[in-house]
Order: sequence, then C-alpha cells, then structure tokens
Amino acid sequence: MYGEPIVGLCPGQGAYRPGVLSQAWAGGDEVVREVFAAVDEAHRARTGRTVSAVVFADPAPSLEDLVAHHADELQLTIYATAVVAHRALAARGTTPDLLVGHSLGEISALVAAGVFSVADGAAIVCDRNEVLRAHAPEGGMLALRCGRDRAELLVTLLAAPDLVLAVDNAEEQSVLSGPAKALASAAEVARALGISAGPLGSPYGFHHPALVPAGRELARRVAGYRRHPFAVPVHSPILGRRYRDGDDLAALLGLQLSQPVGFRETLARLSADGARVFVELGAGEVLTKLVRGALPLASVVPTFAAPGPLSDLDAVAAHLAGVPVPRVEAPRPLVPATPEPTAAPAPALEPTAAPAPAPDRTAALARLRELYADTLEYPVEVLTEDASLEADLGVDSMRQTELMTQIRTLFDLPAPPPGFRGTELDTLGKIADYITAARP
Repeated sequence: MYGEPIVGLCPGQGAYRPGVLSQAWAGGDEVVREVFAAVDEAHRARTGRTVSAVVFADPAPSLEDLVAHHADELQLTIYATAVVAHRALAARGTTPDLLVGHSLGEISALVAAGVFSVADGAAIVCDRNEVLRAHAPEGGMLALRCGRDRAELLVTLLAAPDLVLAVDNAEEQSVLSGPAKALASAAEVARALGISAGPLGSPYGFHHPALVPAGRELARRVAGYRRHPFAVPVHSPILGRRYRDGDDLAALLGLQLSQPVGFRETLARLSADGARVFVELGAGEVLTKLVRGALPLASVVPTFAAPGPLSDLDAVAAHLAGVPVPRVEAPRPLVPATPEPTAAPAPALEPTAAPAPAPDRTAALARLRELYADTLEYPVEVLTEDASLEADLGVDSMRQTELMTQIRTLFDLPAPPPGFRGTELDTLGKIADYITAARP
C-alpha cells in the first residue's frame, strides 16, 4: 500500500456517534473548535441556536434523539465531523488524493476539496435543512439486507408508485425511500420473503422524486456562494462520475436530494481504477464496512470509530503514510481501554480479553449497536434501542443466545440467575438495561 493514492470517504446519514468529539471539544482542540465555531455561526444566524450546545452536552444525545428533536443539528454535526477529520489528518501530513461523498457527505467532500469554505459549506447545509423543512413531504428510509435487484423486485411487488430505491450500497445492502405507510408495508413483505429490514435514522425520505421542488430551491440558494477550483478531485456516487470545473455545482447539489446514490457502482469503478487505500472521514464506520465487504483486499481505516482524543489520529495518519500500525485495522473494542499518557496503544479486545470497566447505559447501548451492526451487517443507525431483534431485525433465538454469551464475556457479567432466558431481552434497550443492572 506504500505510496498508493488515498481515497477519502465522507459519509452521510447515520454517521453520528454520541460523544465522538466531546473529549477534543472539552480539551479545546483547535481544529474542532474552529470548525464548530463556523458551524455554530451559520446555524445561529438562521435559528438562534448552536450545534455545539446540543452535541457536546453531557450526556451526549443519541442518534434517535437528534432525529426526533434536533434534525438540523444532526445534519450539521455529520458535516462538521467530516471536515474535522479531513483537517486533522491534513495537520498530520496526510490528505486524500480523491474524495467521495455519500449523500450529505458530498457537501463535506466539496469543502475538503477546497471548492467551498468551511463557513459556506455550513451555510449550504443550513440552506439544505431549510428547504427540506419547507418542501419535503412526510417520509423516511428503510434499509434492506439485499441487493438492488431484489429491492427493485420488492418495490414492483408492492405496486407502490411513491416507493423508490434510494441507495444501492452493496451486494447485500440497499435502501428504500418513501412515505411511512409504504415503508411499513415494504418491511412487512420483505420479512415475509426472508429479507431483513429496518428503518434508518433519517429525518426525511432522501433521494426521492418528491424532493425535486426542494432541490430546485436549494440550487437557487447555492448559486449565490463563491466556488473555488478543485484542489483534489471529488467523485459523486449520485452522478456516477467526478465533478468537473465547468459543472453547475448549484444545480448538481440540488439534484442530489432527488436522485439515487450508487455507492456500490462507485466502489467497483474505483477498484477497477486501482484504488486500494480508503479512509472514512467521519464518525463510526458507516462506509468503512461497505468497502471491506466489497473490496476485501483493500486497506480501509476509520478516523473516529469511537470517542477519544484527536491524538488517536496519529496512528491513522502513520498507517496511511505506510508505517505499519496493527492497532488501526484490528477489531475495535466494545469498551475501549483508557491508556496512560505514555503507554503504548492498547490492542482491541477479543472475546477472551480481560473485561473492561463497567459502562453506563449510554456507553453500553452504543457498544451493543456496534456489535450487532458488525454481526448482522446492518447500518448501525438501523439498530435502535427499541427495535425487536427477531421481528424487526431477523435475529433468531439461536443467534440471540450466541450474542448474549459474547456480551456476557465482554462486559464481565455475572452468571445469570436460575430461570434466566436471554431471549426475553428482545431489544438492545433491554440488553443495555440488563448490563447496567448487572454491573452496578
């Protein structure tokens, strides 16, 4: 991988993890403070509120809370986190040679490419929020554990003209968009056909023709911002090509709201062009997992897989520069250890590793969602705390028992009482309650 081009991936919906930058914010990290100052200024000018007051609260809000009560702040946080990741890596001497944005992430990618300033990028996200509030009909998104062909067949079977394939992510992951009633019918039919399905944590039904009016208004607003030449190229999974200097970026960003995302095809094209090294610029591993599934021989690293200091990016930058750093590509621990300031990086925990300190409920739930997302190959945002493991996610009783055994070891839980039935803990919320009760 040494000397090979680096592809930077800017994620969209779902790329939020509670508290992922809280330590850096509290410590006054310059990059985090500067980026969020620009985002706060843009948001305050429109609403009188700040993003930092919401996302850096203690405890940090959950994804579900942000979707339900702070949708604007959620979109701005996803944008800001991607910009922070890019700037923090650049400060360590590492910058991607090509940028790829996924949905909302295309705005982050254009800012990272130098086309828009950080402040203007934040203002564009605010414009996007405003036009969606004004023009977007009621709707949502449904993740399916199947490829594009089966997803389109499902839409055909339902004969629902207001239901569309919005995202083609991978051979075994696609996303539908449409009204809540149509999505509920799609989920029911999908499960009857043996296709796991779950709602995405999305405030709108993105990538749907119903958003054409919102896209036109967004294009009108974006046309007023100053653009600069591309410092590095940006590939759009919506356009199926790289942006060009002569493109009408305002019109294309407006089009983004109503057109489908072809991320699977993008990865295939990048692989054919020789791309082998990828870094996810954002919270969690939303796109990292998709790349690993599609391109198993690629070297793929996240920037903010879990909360921690920005000094953790030293290892990421070293890895991308060609210095072997095994810890970066090792499985992330369910409960990260906290190393001493001079200690070597702690290796990721395997199921047989020493138990970590008892987490609070929020931390336990976050780790559970990551574990189940890895095991079930779901986007983590599908794994809400009240989703039924069997009815909604297709986790049979045997799999539930296997996962409970792993959870018991990883969280160092005591032996269960007589008559205990793990399958009665049929949601992640109940499992998180059980963990915190068992580990006072």
